[in-house]
Amino acid sequence: MPLDLTLPTPLAYFAALVQQDEGLPLLEAAAALAQDDTPDLDVEQVLEQVDQLADRLNQRISPSADPVERLRAVNQFFFADLGFAGNVNDYYNAKNSYVDVVLHTRRGIPISLAVLWLELGQSAGLKVDGVGFPGHFLVQAKIEDGCVVIDPFTGQSLGRPELHERLEQFQLDRELAHSDATLAQFLQPTPPRQILARMLRNLQDIHRTRRDWPRLVRVQDRLVTLLPEAWAEYRDRGLALAQLGDIERARADLSVYLREAAEAADRDAMAERLSALGGSAD
Repeated sequence: MPLDLTLPTPLAYFAALVQQDEGLPLLEAAAALAQDDTPDLDVEQVLEQVDQLADRLNQRISPSADPVERLRAVNQFFFADLGFAGNVNDYYNAKNSYVDVVLHTRRGIPISLAVLWLELGQSAGLKVDGVGFPGHFLVQAKIEDGCVVIDPFTGQSLGRPELHERLEQFQLDRELAHSDATLAQFLQPTPPRQILARMLRNLQDIHRTRRDWPRLVRVQDRLVTLLPEAWAEYRDRGLALAQLGDIERARADLSVYLREAAEAADRDAMAERLSALGGSAD
């Protein structure tokens, strides 16, 4: 029987990576997002580059180092020695979400920087998590009986006052924003699947704003693959496909949305859109 040496498509490769929550390889799946723009990107080479950085970092850490010393070493290496930082001059460039580009330029947005910081933190023996804080992704490391929360965009350690202040920007009720219970809720670890979804939704916003429908459809393909029961992603893909003139696929996606999202507030509007495309909500 002849061997099938055909390489998987970028989407099929991504689908294989995110098939299960257990053992989902965050760094590899995040690096694979760039294949939408660079299909021949060698993701293994990207992973090897990160492994080399991890080796350099761990040569600096004594086997007897405690978590505080390890955290200091990670931050010194990542922010000071390697110079990773936020891309303040071109924040809304899609390339800030591509791990291979961030590795090369040392500039990114909070969540792409966080993915790299988390990988190095784990390699250094720390218990680290991503934190889907409102408006700005953070990371945290467990230290003894507490946690240190870090802004991967700046390298700044954030205490309760700074975190409450940031939370107040997204809470209408100031008292609620300054509640420790509210803060604890927003500091819950974000699982890899949700980190990838947040990365993709950043790209979604960029491509939709620029009316870049082909790129938006590719992002929606990944979101539907990643979150197969997130019905709004089918709607958004259907609307983008309609902009591209791919009417048959657009009708299919909008039909799925109307069938599954029975209580959606925009149901009537989407039914009208489907009808205008020659489809039926029945």
